[in-house]
Amino acid sequence: MSAHNSLKKHIYSKVENNKNEKLNKLLDTAYDLFTNKGIKHTSIQEIVDHAGVAKGTFYLYFKDKYELQDYLLAITSYRLFEKALKACSTTQFDRLDSKIIFIINFIIDELINRTTLIHFIKKNLSLGLYSEKIPILIDDEQLGLKELFIQDVKKKGLNMPHPETTLFMIIELTGSTVFTSLMNKEPLPINEYKPILYNTIKRMINEDGDVCGC
Repeated sequence: MSAHNSLKKHIYSKVENNKNEKLNKLLDTAYDLFTNKGIKHTSIQEIVDHAGVAKGTFYLYFKDKYELQDYLLAITSYRLFEKALKACSTTQFDRLDSKIIFIINFIIDELINRTTLIHFIKKNLSLGLYSEKIPILIDDEQLGLKELFIQDVKKKGLNMPHPETTLFMIIELTGSTVFTSLMNKEPLPINEYKPILYNTIKRMINEDGDVCGC
């Protein structure tokens, strides 16, 4: 490589690093403001002022604060699943339903211990698996929960015609009902609700083949 091309590559790398640094500042600042003040009471000007970037930089990445919120919801919920999968990888599971319940329980406990998360994510937990923004935001070749679930269903030969849809239903059920249980204690406080949720998940996965699966 010539000295000229080497210099160009170095400059390009520095520019890209600078862009990533500004984007990360925007994301971190917006998350703090949204979780503390709410999106309604947070302005774009406030975000860029706290992030220390120009307003034009904001519009390089996002058309408005609601698109930024969507990105943050997707990445925040994705990171929850990622953390749960990492914890799950240290345990051997004979059953798929036990594995999924472990992951769900881990996420619920994270939400209990980090109250700002449940206020921010609300009922949008499934965005961490199904948002079209995830491939853009995540540069990671590691298989996610969706891919691993489908893989395990095939490996175990389970009678589940639509595994991706089944997992979506499980995550949607978890996200919506757990939010209500944590925020309003409806239909039950979370510790009383957990066993009911987990029994429902077992029936949806139908590993024993004794009820109709999805």
